[in-house]
This record gives sequence, structure tokens and C-alpha cells, in this order.
Amino acid sequence: MMVRAKYAWAPAVLVCLSGCAEDELADLRSYVADVKARQKITIEPLPEIRTVSPFLFNPAGLHDPFKSIEKPDDAGTAAADNGIRPDLSRQKEQLESYELDTLRMVGTVRMSGIMWALVRAADGTIHRVRTGNHMGRNFGRITRISENGVELVEIVPDAQGGWLERITTMTLIEAGGDKK
Repeated sequence: MMVRAKYAWAPAVLVCLSGCAEDELADLRSYVADVKARQKITIEPLPEIRTVSPFLFNPAGLHDPFKSIEKPDDAGTAAADNGIRPDLSRQKEQLESYELDTLRMVGTVRMSGIMWALVRAADGTIHRVRTGNHMGRNFGRITRISENGVELVEIVPDAQGGWLERITTMTLIEAGGDKK
């Protein structure tokens, strides 16, 4: 008897659940009927695809976009080659990685008859240089060292695409000062 009482409630639950399912399905059936009753619209056909005739590009006689256009000067003459140009094949020296205005001459040393200048870089390192060494980013070459300064010849670009030499002097900074 216990077994019958245990499962006696099952048919009642099934009847309740089927009633709930019928209510939910009734809404769905009503919506589907409404959609089917609507007037059908026609969809426009896809546009016709036109074929494009191929274009053959012939670059003969046209300017190469990867080469610069040479413009004549106002006077109608090209930039004169004065023979001045930096030696790009030369291995760069350590002080050529600094801008010249960040370098400071802090002293001189004479060893074996050769005058050396002591130059402090922006990172605080002291470098010893002599005539013929290079420093600064404009291909500066040391031409003369004195007790009071270092004279350099820099090679800088000019407005016409050539190169010019420019003489620059770096003076000894005073003790406690930081002038150039």
C-alpha cells in the first residue's frame, strides 16, 4: 500500500504539467498563424553584375615614384659639386654619437709631445681626444687643440643638397661653470 500511495500523486502532476505546456504552445501557435496570415512581399532581384574590361598599365615614359624630382634653382642652375662630402665608409668614433652641444671640454693633457683634450660626454664619461679625431653628429673632425679650446671642422648639408664645411670651437669650461 505504501507503494501505491507513494506514486498516487504522479498522474496529478502530469495533468498539471501538460496544461502548462498547452498554454505556452497556444501562444506560439497563435504567433505562427499571425505570421502566415501576413501579406507576402516580393524581394527585389540582385543587381546585374557588369564585367569590367581589364586595364593594361604601361609605365614607359612616366616618372619613377621612388626617385626624387630634381627642381632647378631660381637661377636655373643645379647645385654645384664642391667636392666636400662626409666619408660615410669610415667607422664612427664613440663621441660621434653625441650632439656637439652636449659635449664639454674639461681640460688638456700633454703626453709624449702630443696635446690631448679631455671631453666630458652627456653621460659623465671623460674621453681623451687629439687632432684628427671625430666628434659630434655633423662629421666634426678636430683640427686644433689648445689650452683653452678645441677647434673642429664640421661637414653640414646645404640648401642645394650639397655639403659645406663649418668651423666650430669648443672652449674649456671654467671650474664650477658649464659654458661652451
